[in-house]
Amino acid sequence: MSAGIEFGVGFGGTLPPSDYAELAARLEELGFGVVTVFGDLMMQPPALVLASMAGATDRIKLGVGCYTPWTLHPVEIAGQLAYLDHLSGGRAFMGIVRGAWLDQLFLDTSRSLAAVTDTVAIVQMLLAGSTDGYEGQVYSVAPGTTPMYPVLRPRIPLMVGTWSPRLAEFAGAHADQIQVGGCANPAMAPVVKEFVAVGEQAAERTPGSVDIVLTAVTVVDDDGDAARARARTEVALPFQVIAGFDRTLDVDPELLDKMAALLRSHEYEQAGRLIPDDLLDKFTFAGTPEEVASQAAAVYDAGVRRIEFDSPFGLTPARGVELLGTRVLPLLRGAGYQPRIS
Repeated sequence: MSAGIEFGVGFGGTLPPSDYAELAARLEELGFGVVTVFGDLMMQPPALVLASMAGATDRIKLGVGCYTPWTLHPVEIAGQLAYLDHLSGGRAFMGIVRGAWLDQLFLDTSRSLAAVTDTVAIVQMLLAGSTDGYEGQVYSVAPGTTPMYPVLRPRIPLMVGTWSPRLAEFAGAHADQIQVGGCANPAMAPVVKEFVAVGEQAAERTPGSVDIVLTAVTVVDDDGDAARARARTEVALPFQVIAGFDRTLDVDPELLDKMAALLRSHEYEQAGRLIPDDLLDKFTFAGTPEEVASQAAAVYDAGVRRIEFDSPFGLTPARGVELLGTRVLPLLRGAGYQPRIS
C-alpha cells in the first residue's frame, strides 16, 4: 500500500474542443489531482486544450504533457505557460520531451539533449525575470529580452518525459518529475530511478527528489475483452516506437518491423492485433475496473508517484472517465493507495 501518490489522467489533443471543459470538471469531481495534455505531432496544441479546462476547474493541476523543443521556440513556450498559469491560478506545470515522429517534418533532432537543455534554461530565465540573456547550442536569447506580459510564478514545475538514460540524468539534476510515456510496466520504475539518481547526485540533490510518473493508454470497461481489443488499436502506434526502449523486456524486432509496415498504411487495428497479451499489459492499462486497479496497484508498489491513465479511457471517453473515477479509484483507495494533499 502507498500514501502520498497522485491520480492523474492524460489526454491526446484529439477531441472536439467542446468536450474538454466538461470532462475536466468531472475528473476533478471524481478526485483526480492532475490532468496532462500531450503535444505529440499533429495533435491539438496542449496549452489551448488546458486553457479550456482551466475555467471549468478549481483544484486539479494542469500540465503540458510534452512540449518538444523542435516545433516551438522556448520564448513561445514561456509565454504559453505564463498565460496558462495565470488562467488557472498557479496550477500549471511544464513537460518537455525529445519528440517522436518528427522525421515527417524532415527535422534534424540529433542534438536533442542540447535542445532540451536550452529550452528549459530559457523558459526558466524568462519566467524568473532575468535579462541576462542565454547562449546555447541550439537556442539563444539576447541580453535584455524580457516578457511583456504578467508572470504569476517565477518558477513553474518541470517534468521531463523520456526513456533515455541521458535525459533521465538531466531530469535528476533539473526536474521535479520524470515521466515514462506509454509505460505500464512496474519493472521500469527501479530502472528509471537508477538513471535519475546519477543526475541527482551530480547536482547534489537529495536522493528521490524527482518523482516518477508512468503514463499509458487506458481502456476500462465491464467488458474486459472489448476493452483490451480497443487498447490494442490505440496503443499500436506508440508501442511500435517505444517497445524497444523497455530494458526489462525482450521485444522481437521482427514484430516491430511487421507493425511498422502496417502502421505506414494506417492499419492500426491490424497492427495492434500483433501485440502479444503479455506485452500489452506492459504498455496499457486495459480490462475491467478490477483488472485496471490491480495493474495500477502494482505500479504504485514499484515506487511510482503518479499514474496517468491516458485517453481514450474507455470505449467512449465519458464512459471511461466514469469507470475510472467511480470504480477504479475507489478500489485503489480501499486498498490503501491515498493521494497526497498538495
